[in-house]
Order: sequence, then C-alpha cells, then structure tokens
Amino acid sequence: MQPKFDIEVYSDGAVIEDMREVAKNDYVTGFTTNPSLMKKAGITNYMEFAKQVVSEFPDYSISFEVFGHDNETMKKEAAAISSLGDNVFVKIPIILANGNSNAKLINELSHAGIKVNITAIATLAQVKETLENVDDQVPALVSIFVGRVNDTGQNTDQFVRDSVELTKLHPAAKLLWASTREVINVYQAQEMGVDIITVPPTILAKLGKVGKSAQQVSIDTVTGFDKDISSLGFSILD
Repeated sequence: MQPKFDIEVYSDGAVIEDMREVAKNDYVTGFTTNPSLMKKAGITNYMEFAKQVVSEFPDYSISFEVFGHDNETMKKEAAAISSLGDNVFVKIPIILANGNSNAKLINELSHAGIKVNITAIATLAQVKETLENVDDQVPALVSIFVGRVNDTGQNTDQFVRDSVELTKLHPAAKLLWASTREVINVYQAQEMGVDIITVPPTILAKLGKVGKSAQQVSIDTVTGFDKDISSLGFSILD
C-alpha cells in the first residue's frame, strides 16, 4: 500500500525513465530538475528533453532551470521555458555566482505572469527577498535548500519554521523543501507545515520501507550480510 502524505511530493531528477517509474505513485504530483542533474543524466539537448517531459506529464507541476549568467539572458530563457506549458515553473537562483541578487529579475518575471521557482535559498533574508518580489496573483515556489544547509552542520529547524510563516502571508506562493537527504525529511517537512518537498527517486524508492519495524530492519541487514558472505566464498578459519 502506498504511503499517504499531507505534503505535496515532487520527484527531483532528469532521467525520463525514473520519472515514468515514480509517476506510478499517486503521491507524486510534480517534478523538479536542475543543470547538475541534467549533466549527470547525460542530457544533450535541453529543450528537446523539456518538451518531452511536458508532453508525457501534462498534469504534473514541472520546474526547469535557466542556464544564463546574466539577467538579460535568463529573462529570454525564462520566456522560452515558460512557453512550454501552463504547468511549467521557471527556476531562477536567488543570487548569481558572484553573489549579486536576482530580485529585480524575479520581480519582472513574476509580474509578467511567469510562474517562478526561486532556488538556492539558504537564508531567511533570501526567503523574505523572494516573497517581496513575487506577484501575489501569480503562482510561485520558494525553494529552501534545507539539506545543503544541514550539510554545513547547522540546525535548520527554525529556518524552516520561519520560512513557513512568511510564505503563509502570500497565498499564491508555496514553500518547497529542496535537497532532501533522507526519508525522514519528508515527515519533518510535513510536520513543520512545508507545502512541498522534492525528493530524489533513490529516496522515493525507500518509502516502501515505511512502517517496517526496527527489529525487521535488523533482520534484513543481517540477511543482506549473509547473502554477500555466501557470494564472496570467504573463510576466516581455513
């Protein structure tokens, strides 16, 4: 039996076969991707891939990211990506690699009616800046990179809770937990009131273990060891 969630669950990746597989789960309602995932998946034609995804998943929210390094280029890319379908969100990093803010571009795109997904958000100040610049009449996603911040050893609980409260003040915006690391993150995000969490297929596959007892986890672990020992043919005493 498939697990049920109060939070929306998106799949994060760029392998079309993985997308087809996870779409079999009723709780998956959207997809996100990024340049790094596309590189890993071996995508060679961005727009060809994007058009295929939109064609195969017309009823899912889908986010594609711009590639440009300056606002003028990103603006043109955003228009091209947005034109692919009404279910498409354009991913715009909150800042450029040089640290400069993309707030002006975000404001311009959102107020032009383009659905934006603001990414790489790692601070509450960036959440505030995003929400101050999106059009409250146009759907927008505010993607906080919780896993990446956690990777630095920081406790992000308050960051997440404060982001939830700020986003609630903007009815067309939804808060998205990004860079998910573990299955438990889905439940943490749900408990904290986050609207959406995007999860890699490898972690989505582990949701099949939800409900398994700790005792069974222990037994399954030893069973796996035994299977590997048998296949190795090693002996300690010979």
